[in-house]
Amino acid sequence: MHPSSLPFAGGKNAGIGTFGGSAYDFIDWLESAGMKLWQVLPLGPTGYGDSPYQSFSTFALNPLFIDLVNLVERGWAKKKDVRVPDYINRSGSVEYGGVVWWKAGALRTVAKNFLNLITNPEDGENFQTDVKSSFYAFCRDNAFWLDDYAAFMCIKAHFDAKAQQEREQNHSNVSGAWNTYWDKPLARHNKAAVDKWVNAHLEDYLVHKVVQFFAFTQWGELRAYAASKGIKIIGDIPIFVSPDSSDVWANQKFFLLDENGIPTHVAGVPPDYFSATGQLWGNPLYDWDALKKAKYSWWKDRIRATLKLVDYVRIDHFRGFESFWAVPYGSENAINGEWRKGPGKALFDSIRKELGELPLIAEDLGIITDEVRALRDECGFPGMKILQFAFNPNEAWNGALVNAFLPHQFTTTNCVVYTGTHDNDTTQGLLNGMDDQTLSLIASYVSGRNVDVQTAKKLRASGHLRRSLIQLAMSSTAAFAIIPMQDIYGIGAEGRMNTPSTSQANWAWRIDNALLTGAKAKTAAAHLKEQCVLYNR
Repeated sequence: MHPSSLPFAGGKNAGIGTFGGSAYDFIDWLESAGMKLWQVLPLGPTGYGDSPYQSFSTFALNPLFIDLVNLVERGWAKKKDVRVPDYINRSGSVEYGGVVWWKAGALRTVAKNFLNLITNPEDGENFQTDVKSSFYAFCRDNAFWLDDYAAFMCIKAHFDAKAQQEREQNHSNVSGAWNTYWDKPLARHNKAAVDKWVNAHLEDYLVHKVVQFFAFTQWGELRAYAASKGIKIIGDIPIFVSPDSSDVWANQKFFLLDENGIPTHVAGVPPDYFSATGQLWGNPLYDWDALKKAKYSWWKDRIRATLKLVDYVRIDHFRGFESFWAVPYGSENAINGEWRKGPGKALFDSIRKELGELPLIAEDLGIITDEVRALRDECGFPGMKILQFAFNPNEAWNGALVNAFLPHQFTTTNCVVYTGTHDNDTTQGLLNGMDDQTLSLIASYVSGRNVDVQTAKKLRASGHLRRSLIQLAMSSTAAFAIIPMQDIYGIGAEGRMNTPSTSQANWAWRIDNALLTGAKAKTAAAHLKEQCVLYNR
């Protein structure tokens, strides 16, 4: 469950889940359920489509996850500056437009107040010395990405506003993107031009650093609390980064861009079971030759920084390290791309040489070849097993299922099993819309005998099939078993987190607080804990 999905509780977490409030209730619930792992989506600041996989920075944290009430409790904010406007949902799904509009403004006000406390002797004479030193230390330790991020966000705000004004005046569709709209010296990341901009907009620049300090402080404390309860966190990074990001802007030499910063080719995947036209992600591709010459320094920084925030890292689209799908820039879909070779094991050998053993999980779904499997296994990374993919009747042979996602077909314990992922419908939602043949097949598999369609439908309606799939995951030989919260409570399609190749109504689901602290929460936790004991998890 992503932090955005945490509930509104006790007057906290209005609009979206945060690192405060009910996040601690959730960790308490995990402990009561015997859970040892919490998996999240990427934690970076979201941009286009509110997707955590399209972030303004792969190093930064999402300001929307900052708990404003906690800032007041610390003395870093005033109550009047963090009041929740009437148009913000206190509960229900996330409405990103309103949340971003309100929270960005509130955080800006709070950050300015924080800067005043630090720099103004009169107002800040009673401000904790350790807070000042912590902020300065944070800026120093993270300067390798934070300086560029703060500059990027500061410049971006100016040109986005300018482009918006132009669109309104001229009825155009001009974009404020850095590589098409910014002044050229700024777009090319010219040091003198960037420094001049920062010096002329110093307060705006520092505001972004303060906001990141807030987020990192709260996440660090939350992670420490999880560790005190014996819970480790599985993070997530996409293999590619957003074109509209400080990552690309500040490291243009490491990407396949033309002289104006426009990608020559972009990332995606060819047609598969998610989409008949493939998935056109639009991310710029890496210049792996340039990265190799730099001894993969940027990737080492990325993995090192992520492992300071989480205990394990799932890398989305692992197959792209073996071969990646390159689509000509400007294509309408991902059909007409071509496979190109990635860096392979050399990248991970180089990272491991500097950072030591890598607690990585390879997202090895989609079109997976023997070469991709060999790379995964040579690196020693666990892959993913998705039970929702396991019951394809076309893969039955003489009545015996041979699908590799079925627990009895797991050939290694070095894997992570899931009932479903953020890109799937919820398990109950999938079962509700399933054809009779597949439904009967699942019921037969979990029951150990042939089950007719009518009986299978009754088992579906009672929740038995969903619970049986969770039990399959827990009882499997996979090293880790991960269950989406929606599946634990039998939430239907209304709880789906993301539908690939769409940009509307995604990433918005939030859990009800009663499912973390009420009677249902206690019952679910007790049941999960029983399974942990039974299957030695």
